[in-house]
Amino acid sequence: TAVKTIIFAPLINFSIYMQNLVLDFGNTLFKAAVFEQGNLIHKFSGQELQKKDLVELKKSFPKLTKAIFSTVVDLDQDLTDYLQAEFQSIELNQNTPIPIQNKYKTPETLGKDRLAAAVGAAQLYPDKNLLIIDAGSSITYEVVTYDGFYLGGSISPGITMRFKSLHHFTGKLPLVTPSGNTNRLIGQNTEESLLSGVLNGVLAEVDGIIDRYKTGIPDITVIFTGGDLKHFDKNLKNNIFAAENLVLQGLNFILEYNDNKTA
Repeated sequence: TAVKTIIFAPLINFSIYMQNLVLDFGNTLFKAAVFEQGNLIHKFSGQELQKKDLVELKKSFPKLTKAIFSTVVDLDQDLTDYLQAEFQSIELNQNTPIPIQNKYKTPETLGKDRLAAAVGAAQLYPDKNLLIIDAGSSITYEVVTYDGFYLGGSISPGITMRFKSLHHFTGKLPLVTPSGNTNRLIGQNTEESLLSGVLNGVLAEVDGIIDRYKTGIPDITVIFTGGDLKHFDKNLKNNIFAAENLVLQGLNFILEYNDNKTA
């Protein structure tokens, strides 16, 4: 389903605090947020972000001064020029200082959203061994130790990708989309069978991966985020902490960390 860019209404803001702009550009959607003193006060998403959208945003939030952006796609030059001209901005890459130690063997290939989620979880749940699961286009698993070391993790196909692959690589299976409580075990037609196979299969997979981590790290805390969070938060047998905006929060932590280092 297409997500339309929000049209901003002017806001009156009497805050004395400066505000941060956080931008996360994925393969299909962008996510954006405004933070003030560590609190997310506004967010929006869409398929394409343009310079004019940021101009309107800055009118609504005139105290925006700093920005961080993470992207896996090529950005419009007008957009990047505006970010650099109007904000104290940084682009997250493998050389950006972060408040945890990155032990990934190929940091240049590590997804920036994976790294941001790890940073966000480490800041929100300090001094704990963490398993961070992000259920979006892919399902990613990240491990951060209690003393702040990011070890790596794994990547698995996401829910939508599984439905699309069943449709694409077969001759007659339809493309289905989950809605509501559609994870009943016994499907009584082809659509229900696809829903059962994908949704119950992915739940079993995630629970099984969590169990394996708990065997090796008994005190591990599980943090869950991502656009498909709704399919997991009530259906997993393992206890999890839901953090809907973890990647955006992580990016904001990285921005503040670099600002403090500069200061």
